[in-house]
Amino acid sequence: MFKRTACPIMVGLLALSFSGAAFAKKGSTSYNIDQREADQELRIQQGVKSGQLTPKEASKLEKGEARIQSREARMKSDGRLTPNERKQLNHQLDVESKKIYREKHDKQKVQ
Repeated sequence: MFKRTACPIMVGLLALSFSGAAFAKKGSTSYNIDQREADQELRIQQGVKSGQLTPKEASKLEKGEARIQSREARMKSDGRLTPNERKQLNHQLDVESKKIYREKHDKQKVQ
């Protein structure tokens, strides 16, 4: 009887422990910002590959991403991001994301 009830309980507890570890990683503030930066870099690369972004547009967008990463490094120099710093970085990422969208959907294309 004990084996029948203990096994499903153990499996459930094990699953919860793994999901909690994954959530902690994804829920961290650094993960969110780093993931957004990586996603935006990918969007720029995809735009170049598809011809939606000209080399000049891509260069300009890459410089914007580099500025954000540089600013993030300065903010993290004390070892952590404050809520206000996180808010500032997220705002900059929002602005840059809109620029990527506008450049990818404008009339300029690579022939």
